[in-house]
Amino acid sequence: MDLVLDLLATLSRWSRGHLYDISLAIMATLFVLFGPGINDSVRRAISSWNFFLRTLAFVLVCALGYGLAIIFLTPFLAQALGYFNNYTLAPVLLLIFFLIGVLADRS
Repeated sequence: MDLVLDLLATLSRWSRGHLYDISLAIMATLFVLFGPGINDSVRRAISSWNFFLRTLAFVLVCALGYGLAIIFLTPFLAQALGYFNNYTLAPVLLLIFFLIGVLADRS
């Protein structure tokens, strides 16, 4: 049991040093998974607009919307994950990536 706890603590300490990058990977993966659904919703909402306004809307949603969301939400996710202690951080990260994998498999 001590070996498992030591392994979890070691993995968590290593993860804590890379928490921003891990959070960025999580955010980017979620946008890859849910981006097409968001784009389809936007496409349906603006289908009656003229070409120039539709193009401008997609530029705003894709470039500004997704870009700003990744830039501003990643530090919040990293901070939230930083609240876990060294015995729970690694299992939580493994669970998050497992759930993302399940979501990716279903879509």
